[in-house]
Amino acid sequence: MVENNMKLPKREQFSNKGTFGKVLNIAGSEYYTGAAYLSSVAALKVGCGYVSLSSSPKVLNTVALRSSDIVYMPLENIKNKISDFNVISIGCGLSTELSVSILFKSMLETFSGLDIPVIIDADGLNLLSKMKGNLKLPQNLILTPHPKEASRLLNAEVEDIVDKPIQYAKEITEKYGCTTVLKMHSTVVCSKEKDIYINNTGNSALAKAGSGDVLTGMISGLCAQGMDNYEASKLAVYLHGKAGEIASGMLSEYSVLASDLLKYIPLAIIDIMRRDVLEE
Repeated sequence: MVENNMKLPKREQFSNKGTFGKVLNIAGSEYYTGAAYLSSVAALKVGCGYVSLSSSPKVLNTVALRSSDIVYMPLENIKNKISDFNVISIGCGLSTELSVSILFKSMLETFSGLDIPVIIDADGLNLLSKMKGNLKLPQNLILTPHPKEASRLLNAEVEDIVDKPIQYAKEITEKYGCTTVLKMHSTVVCSKEKDIYINNTGNSALAKAGSGDVLTGMISGLCAQGMDNYEASKLAVYLHGKAGEIASGMLSEYSVLASDLLKYIPLAIIDIMRRDVLEE
């Protein structure tokens, strides 16, 4: 069920694209262009007004053929444009090559001085787990690991994390000073204050490559609309699972693709809107 305090961000009628926030998504690499596409479009699907994808020329050119709704930015332009954005997401399909590792470390140092949400997922988490010493991390950080990524972040066994997800979600939050989204069958969201939300939407349809990229985009899109990191993460996880349920009702749990989730996010949102109407 939806928590009573879990609400969609309001939609002001006197508005423009800036009203609903701007996301900078640093994602994609030669063999993972889909991750860049999915994470960018998902942010728009939950109501964000503007998404800029920053990546290599090949990624930008490939994704541009699939979507005219995204703004495209070369990686070398990032540092001069960061102040234009309300949220940053980084890591989806980024790869862990040495050149990317150097770029990622440089970006983290830049982001550490910002007071805006920064979401790190996928390869960004793997790169973060390899970094040593006293890390300068963003103040409003969200980490979205699955159990294997969590094991690298904590140097723990995957089996232990699966067995005690709440404990290890709290440990990630403690170590990195972040909101943690530990992605599992029942995803655990842990706030910086150690509040816990356990999600109960979703099914095996979500066990497909790219599903996590969609979730990252949804979190960033809700944060861009002014939601608190914890509330945005809870709502994104709920809607992500609900979209999977609705999609599998039409396509079966076998056949849902990550790209299909994008089509069913609107129906998941409508489901919450109907609930809110019934409660009034």
